Amino acid sequence: MAPPRGFIEAATSVIGAIPSGEVMTYGEVALEAGYPGAARAVGHLLAGGGGELPWWRVVAASGRLVPGRERNHARLLAAEGVQLNAARTHVRMGAR
Repeated sequence: MAPPRGFIEAATSVIGAIPSGEVMTYGEVALEAGYPGAARAVGHLLAGGGGELPWWRVVAASGRLVPGRERNHARLLAAEGVQLNAARTHVRMGAR
């Protein structure tokens, strides 16, 4: 079942407004969009080709980067000054 159109528009707006050098969690995006508890839907939206959205600015609640895309994800975040752990698999959440 596809997410409601209102969700897509709201989540897209929130993601598009994340400033360079900052990150939000999937859950924070969902909450800010008005759909608390829809973190997975945010992930599906981005995985489904979120278009021109800055997908790299969205991470898991633990700070984990997108599995299988960690290298590219880390590269994009580091270019914006986001601090990563030594393994470059997680955002240093207290340092964002």
